[in-house]
Order: sequence, then C-alpha cells, then structure tokens
Amino acid sequence: MPPLRSHIQPGLTVDIVQKQDQPTGRLTRGVVSALLTRSPSHPHGIKVRLTTGEVGRVQAVIGAGDQ
Repeated sequence: MPPLRSHIQPGLTVDIVQKQDQPTGRLTRGVVSALLTRSPSHPHGIKVRLTTGEVGRVQAVIGAGDQ
C-alpha cells in the first residue's frame, strides 16, 4: 500500500509513478515540492509535484531531500 499523506512532506525524496508510466510501473525519484492530493490516503498513491516539475503518485518514501 502506498504511503499516507501524513508521511509525505516537501523536501522528502520519494519514488513516484507518472501517469504515462503507470502501465509499466516505471518509477521516477525526486524531491517533493508540493502535495496535490488533499485526502489522507489514495489507493494509487498521494499525488505530488517534484522540484523538477514532474507530477506523479508516491509509491515509496526514500528519506530526506539531501539524497
């Protein structure tokens, strides 16, 4: 199950799946810039924007943004 919204905050390094990568499950790693999902959880993952501008759903939290 993907992480809850309460476990994600700006500055964390996360793995996301972007919409175009959903069929393959390809993950993109980056640092969270903003949380886009308002609900506390989502079955496919909380949607976030990375500092690079990429948008996707969080599949895993890696750690602090200095990685």
